Amino acid sequence: MAQIKITQIKSRINAPAVQKRTLDALGLRKMHHTVVKEDTPSVMGMVERVRHLVEVTKA
Repeated sequence: MAQIKITQIKSRINAPAVQKRTLDALGLRKMHHTVVKEDTPSVMGMVERVRHLVEVTKA
C-alpha cells in the first residue's frame, strides 16, 4: 500500500481539543514533526479533520 508523509506546519495552541487529539493519534507532537503513515481511509479521514494544520506529501 502507498505511504504518505504528514508534517505539522501550524501550531496546535488555539486548536480545539478534538483536533489536538487527532494530531496525537497521527503521532504529531510538535511543529515541523513528520510521520510516515499508510494511505488508508482512516488515516486520510484524520488528516481531513486537521488539514489546515498539516501538509501531506507522497512518501
